Amino acid sequence: MSHSHLPLPPVALALFVMLSGCALGPDYQRPSVDTPVQFKQAQGWKAAAPADALERGAWWELYGDAELNTLVEKLNVSNQNVAASEAAYRQARALVQSARAAFYPTLSANTSMTRSGQGGGSNTVRTSDGSVITSSGGGGISKSYNANLGVSWELDVWGRLRRGLEADRASAEASLADLAAARLSLQSELVQNYLQLRVMDEQKRLLDATVAAYQRSLRLTQNQYNAGIVPKSDVSQALTQLKSTQAQSIDLDWQRAQLEHAIAVLTGAPPAEFSIAVRESIPQLPAVPLELPSELLERRPDIASAERSVIAANAQIGVAKAAYFPDLSLSANGGYRNDSFADWINVPNRFWSLGPSLALTLFDGGARAAELERSRAGYDQTVAEYRQAVLDGFREVEDYLVQLQVLERESGYQREALDAARESLRLIENQYRAGTVDYNDVVSVQATTLSNERTNLTLLGSRLTASVQLIAALGGGWSSAQLSEEPAAK
Repeated sequence: MSHSHLPLPPVALALFVMLSGCALGPDYQRPSVDTPVQFKQAQGWKAAAPADALERGAWWELYGDAELNTLVEKLNVSNQNVAASEAAYRQARALVQSARAAFYPTLSANTSMTRSGQGGGSNTVRTSDGSVITSSGGGGISKSYNANLGVSWELDVWGRLRRGLEADRASAEASLADLAAARLSLQSELVQNYLQLRVMDEQKRLLDATVAAYQRSLRLTQNQYNAGIVPKSDVSQALTQLKSTQAQSIDLDWQRAQLEHAIAVLTGAPPAEFSIAVRESIPQLPAVPLELPSELLERRPDIASAERSVIAANAQIGVAKAAYFPDLSLSANGGYRNDSFADWINVPNRFWSLGPSLALTLFDGGARAAELERSRAGYDQTVAEYRQAVLDGFREVEDYLVQLQVLERESGYQREALDAARESLRLIENQYRAGTVDYNDVVSVQATTLSNERTNLTLLGSRLTASVQLIAALGGGWSSAQLSEEPAAK
């Protein structure tokens, strides 16, 4: 028994092509980058494991400071730069929703009343929906009532809409990664400022304690001068050293105030209404686990943003190619039309229209070719920017790794120098009290000891800052898996 095969209607054929055809343009593939097996400066560092604290996301908790944790949470909620980046992401997400809406038919409704007059002969009236009414007769005024419902639907035969949605979705993900990068940068800035403020508090305590010690030395020297044991110059030197150290202590006040003001702005608070109390402790330097270099591509939001820009640029090539092919759309229109309101909505007054539309640009002076070339050049640009972002990421990690290693070795020698300076100061003060050395020797050793004390704290501050920078260079606690968020359709 044979079966006859009837040809598909044009609409069904168009739908079949639309659903089964492939979108024009190249499918995305991540650009190749040279990824080293390990970081050059990674010797002595431990590899990251899933149980590491860095994986939790709240990387600042590695420093074990509850007040710091509170400040960062305030930044996440109230920082205006974060708010601006979040608004930019919402704009990009709205573009995705708009692009997705283009896949659905557009339904429109229209109703109108037209009043017209004529001087004689035939009278032609064009209504708001484009239809024409012609009447004949003498002069007078006529009315026309129209109500119609229209449906139009563009069929995405060549994938122009699909590529456009792909580009908008990638741009939205890039915007979300930009938001994460901005938040990470501001978090890093706040943590660095906070740690430096705590180091400065320790510097202040050191100088205040030194001032108290110099005041005791001045009283001792004054008593010895009054007893005729030492010359007046010893008193002058003791007073000079005391006042100089007091000036150094006062100089820290404005530096601390600037750090406090910076933290206030980062947390979205006016500096006049914000303060951080002095505390006698410095957060401990954390152990920072390392990722493999290849994992850096997934951990840094700026690299993820650069790659999403490549995806968007790649999709735009498909949009440009689709411009060479005709646009196919379906439209339907129907309603009621009459010159009397009383029997307007009536079956005899009904009208309808249905049909496909095919539009093709035959000549544009090379505009489409130029747009395709622009899209390809834009893709090449984003690929180069992505590869540069990867290289910059590797460089930053290597920089902070070697910085921390050098500072650690330097701190070891500095602690030994400080221990020696403290011992030297103890011995010279005993010798001065015994009258076996001149006060100039005491002043020299005191200045050396204070310098070593401050250098030791400065190195600690540098190491804390470098640790924050390394964590940020590793992407903090962020992961590109967070870019899988899809905006809900409205």
